[in-house]
Amino acid sequence: MHGSLEHLKVEVDLCAPGWERIIDPSPPVAVLAKDIIFGEGPTWDAKNGCLWFTDIIGDTIWKWTPGKGQELVLRPSVKANGTCLDLDNRLVVAGWGGRTVFRREHDGKWTTLADNWKGKKLNSPNDIVVTSDGSVWFTDPPGGLVNVGMTGPDMQRYIDTQPVFRISPKGELSVVCEDNTYPNGLCFSPDESILYVNCSRERVIRAYDAKKDGSVGPARIFFRYGGPERGVPDGLKCDVDGNVWCTAPGGIWVHDPSGKTIVRIKTPGHHPTNIAFGDADWKTLYITMIGSVVSTRINIAGVPSR
Repeated sequence: MHGSLEHLKVEVDLCAPGWERIIDPSPPVAVLAKDIIFGEGPTWDAKNGCLWFTDIIGDTIWKWTPGKGQELVLRPSVKANGTCLDLDNRLVVAGWGGRTVFRREHDGKWTTLADNWKGKKLNSPNDIVVTSDGSVWFTDPPGGLVNVGMTGPDMQRYIDTQPVFRISPKGELSVVCEDNTYPNGLCFSPDESILYVNCSRERVIRAYDAKKDGSVGPARIFFRYGGPERGVPDGLKCDVDGNVWCTAPGGIWVHDPSGKTIVRIKTPGHHPTNIAFGDADWKTLYITMIGSVVSTRINIAGVPSR
């Protein structure tokens, strides 16, 4: 873990038996980046030893490298949101305000992968993931058309639903599902047999059995968040044991594969927006927040990013 330690620590609650295998009681927090207006989209790049992340309202894609710090990658960024890496280790971006999905080539140029569905502009691509066959999956809620400080030049909505989309290895776009009122984070189980999608408006995580042809089976409710605490389900990742991690009301929730809560990690300062596992052992948890990007150490490895 590299960054300035400012005597910050995380707290844990909602602890079920065995929670210690996830995280220590109060590990220190390293502050990696400050003055980030609305941090999002963290992805650890193992090949280059760096963290990619976005600042939606700051309209910037950043790269952070241990010992070097922040490096500006793209500004303006069309209010970029989620990021991931493809099979060729290229950065793939959900272009929230620009209503596109695009990719950073190895020479630094940018390529658009999707910007419309059947001739109609996408809503506002939010989170994004690549599977082992090279498919790109992304959520497309309408929030980028209305959220203050996050909108692009065209705020007209053209698609009536809020789909989860898939771009096949051949570049073909298809709808995976349309049963969420505001799909946000998404991730796959370690063996890619289950697709998890959280819905911010309904405060639920849905699970879908993934099929070989790129479609999914019927949704089932994996977990429903309640209570008065601020925050909605947002960032979503899996660890190597198939536990589901979600930035949600009150902090970062960790659920076992059946949906039961193992522990909640409460970060100091502002509400966490998204997470990424990283470093050589995949046991550093990188956390984007409103105002900053921080990291802490955990006791279980995350599923490696591509």
